Amino acid sequence: MQKLLYLAVAYGLSATAPALAQQAAEKVDAATLAKIRDEGLNRSKVMETAFYLTDVCGPRLANSEGLKRANEWTQKQMALWGLSNAKIEPWGDFGRGWDIEKSYVAMTAPYYHAMIGAPKAWTPGTNGVLKKQVVLVKAATEADLDKYKGQLRDKIVLTEVANEPKTTFTADAKRYTDEELQKMTAPAEPRPAREGGDEAARTAFRARAALRTKMTEMFMQEGAAAVLSTRGGSHGTFFTSNGAPYAADAKPVLPEIEMAPEDQLRLIRLVEAGIPVELEMDTKTKFQTQDLKGYNVVAEIPGTDRKLKSEVVMLGAHLDSWHAATGATDNAAGCAVMMEAVRILKTLSVKPRRTIRVALWGEEEQGLHGSRNYVKNHFGDPATMKLLPEHEKLAAYFNLDNGSGKIRGIYAQGNEQVQPIFAEWLRPFADLGATTVTPRTTGGTDHLAFDAVGLPGFQFIQDGLDYNTRTHHTNMDTYERLQPDDLKQASVLVASFVYNAAMRDQKLPRKPLPAAPTASPTKS
Repeated sequence: MQKLLYLAVAYGLSATAPALAQQAAEKVDAATLAKIRDEGLNRSKVMETAFYLTDVCGPRLANSEGLKRANEWTQKQMALWGLSNAKIEPWGDFGRGWDIEKSYVAMTAPYYHAMIGAPKAWTPGTNGVLKKQVVLVKAATEADLDKYKGQLRDKIVLTEVANEPKTTFTADAKRYTDEELQKMTAPAEPRPAREGGDEAARTAFRARAALRTKMTEMFMQEGAAAVLSTRGGSHGTFFTSNGAPYAADAKPVLPEIEMAPEDQLRLIRLVEAGIPVELEMDTKTKFQTQDLKGYNVVAEIPGTDRKLKSEVVMLGAHLDSWHAATGATDNAAGCAVMMEAVRILKTLSVKPRRTIRVALWGEEEQGLHGSRNYVKNHFGDPATMKLLPEHEKLAAYFNLDNGSGKIRGIYAQGNEQVQPIFAEWLRPFADLGATTVTPRTTGGTDHLAFDAVGLPGFQFIQDGLDYNTRTHHTNMDTYERLQPDDLKQASVLVASFVYNAAMRDQKLPRKPLPAAPTASPTKS
């Protein structure tokens, strides 16, 4: 592990002369970091917080009752810890909320078997118990749908399984090896260009999306009763998604249940063998249309330095989740760590020079809406690059959103000047497995909102564990998948990074400001 730290530092030292000067001047308060470590490892509240976010608040789909419970609980909890200005802050209009009140599906012929599944988000309920025959629809093109006309009325439509589960001979969960972390200290190698590859992939994606839309419309027109579908998974795990838009004026769709592929495939085999299959379904879902706004939860530890207290160091994670489980690794884990980080700092009565602000983002899963609109409301609009006064005041933003694994380092997000700084900040935690500063960028989560307007926003490197194989957007994303020791370690690392950023003489260096996107020429 120590070798990795030296490699990471060496790469940063070779970046630029200004970066070298910043590293030489970097100050680390060893005494305070030792207190942070002691509090975070020996008196942690991170799993207690995670329990409330998952088991108590429940699933937290965008603008759902579960997310509202989580917003209210986190705001109250951070206020009880003594944080200032704890509030639920609207970011703008989102759309309808949606909750499951009842969900049941079983095969009743040729024999009884309870099945694994859940309604797709923003789909209606069945309006009582359905007990119907099943029809299998197999279509690769829109023309293939014609042969099913007149056959779907009052039937439950069974769709194909695109990705069948396979037996694997490797563990579901894994940690980074020393060799993998070492490779990350070098810039990413450019991917070899494939002739027409990207455009071909986009064309295929658009074709699949158009076919799904056509199928949905056709099922409605033909008078089908409900739909069963799957996005894949294995061993009883299924991936979940939305079956209709969340917009207030979205077109109506049929009730649809997303299934574990093993159950879906059993039904398909029976139907293809000519054996009549009957299913029983009863789902009840509820739309929330009274309040269409989206919200973030924010709270602060005020700065104490007369000159620097108007500047802000932010940390955050998204509070919303999908609905088939309780969103433990995606992303109660990140929220629990960020809350624990500020709890540690508040418990230790640190006096940060800059203000520390924690943000728990809403509606991330539908397109980073909470963070993007917060940035637009407070810092600037990436569409025009028109900046607001607060833009100059943000010192740094730190994000966590890759599951329950321990922190192994941090992505510099292409910012050469922060690499030696972060290497120094990681040095006291090499024994906890956090050693790597990678110059690479990473995407898919809320730090991108800050990066888009030239603000220093960063995501930590985390051990993947079973995030991408078992929990991410699945029915298995539950409290049991959380790793207590990893979350304690992550809380300590985040608290130390936030403290260091709040105490520096200067804000963290910034990359050049992005140019405003150029408008596409209009056709005459």
